[in-house]
Amino acid sequence: MASRSGGGNSGVSGRTRVGRYELGRTLGEGSFAKVKFARNVETGESVAIKILDKEKVFIHKMIGQIKRKISTMKLIRHPNVIRMYEVMASKTKIYIVMEFVTGGELFDKIATKGRMKEDEARKYFQQLINAVDYCHSRGVYHRDLKPENLLLDANGILKVSDFGLSALPQQVREDGLLHTTCGTPNYVAPEVINNKGYDGAKADLWSCGVILFVLMAGYLPFEESNLMALYKKIFKAEFSCPPWFSTSVKKLIKKILDPNPSTRITIAEVLENDWFKKGYKPPIFQQEDVSLDDINAVFNEAVDSPNLVMERREERTLSPVTMNAFELISKSQGLNLGFLFETQMGLVKRETRFTSKCPASEIISKIEQAAVPLGFDVKKNNYKLKLHGEKTGRKGHLSIATEIFEVAPSLHVVELRKAGGDTLEFHKFYKNLSTGLKDIVWKSGDEFKDEEVKSGADGVSS
Repeated sequence: MASRSGGGNSGVSGRTRVGRYELGRTLGEGSFAKVKFARNVETGESVAIKILDKEKVFIHKMIGQIKRKISTMKLIRHPNVIRMYEVMASKTKIYIVMEFVTGGELFDKIATKGRMKEDEARKYFQQLINAVDYCHSRGVYHRDLKPENLLLDANGILKVSDFGLSALPQQVREDGLLHTTCGTPNYVAPEVINNKGYDGAKADLWSCGVILFVLMAGYLPFEESNLMALYKKIFKAEFSCPPWFSTSVKKLIKKILDPNPSTRITIAEVLENDWFKKGYKPPIFQQEDVSLDDINAVFNEAVDSPNLVMERREERTLSPVTMNAFELISKSQGLNLGFLFETQMGLVKRETRFTSKCPASEIISKIEQAAVPLGFDVKKNNYKLKLHGEKTGRKGHLSIATEIFEVAPSLHVVELRKAGGDTLEFHKFYKNLSTGLKDIVWKSGDEFKDEEVKSGADGVSS
């Protein structure tokens, strides 16, 4: 596992070390942060590290807000919530070290296998409610609950992630309500859209109800291509349950998806619901004493503090990043490498991969040749490409990050990841791009079939 950096003409690349962690591939990125896979070199443990740019944080006057959020996140210790281990800082960046899980998104499970049976859906819903109830008891509201933010570990245990939009007690006004409109439209409670203030706990529960519906139906209860039409449906709670839903779960979902928050069922009442309680196993975990000393040090120390970590880089001759077996496995769900490669290239979400036997330089050239006619500006940095769409889409300009990994001298894995814009537009882009890449994508799969692993494009989001 390695991470490269440096200018396109530097002729060198390297592995970046931050404290006792060696940074690897990028898992995701946004306006203020980038998330990277990393490995603790002392223990060999895999982690995810969220990297924030200090300058951007200072410019937007977010220091106090981010410190409060990180402090609250670190205090949360629950088996169904992604754990935050520690916080470090260099002169220019803040590093948030978090639990890394390998089972993929719950969304992938629905997208690949379709709707779940009632007992399986209930099991995940129980874990989700446990996590959300625990966070609410500590004054933390997620505000962007959806299947994409629900991950699975190697044992299939649900983990709630991405508290980037979570509200903290300090954001509750004198009327006891939250006033920030955020989240994903299809999952957002009507009172959040209404912008008149809302109860964070009741809004989160609405999202949980939508998630339960999606798990069992395989589609959304509220879906319209026109945003105003979607909002009208949400305001009226205009939906119908499919015939395979049991009477008990229909009643529960209708109580959760009540457009009036004052009459909507509460989490305490959900916990006592007969359908919910079937096969219920309360979470078992120990409350730990958590220190916030590292967070205080990061935000209170001067720029030249001796407590700051150093970013160290081992330089080497420029070549694609070598992907060893350790990192190859980390990309799969558990230890099943079959999830890395699919025979169909159609199933693409926020990230996809393909294999190629062509030289890395030829792969880069082919991607550039295929992307430019599709209206994308291409920027090259060693064996990484940034593709930026010229046209504005549904969620701004579509941006794709591409990286080439060397698995063996004659085999490369090419990873394409949506860095910005709409996921559906990324899906359409990749289908068009793959037409221009058919000469370099290794499709025969003969060697992989012998090991029951197929070649093609990955439809699993890390």
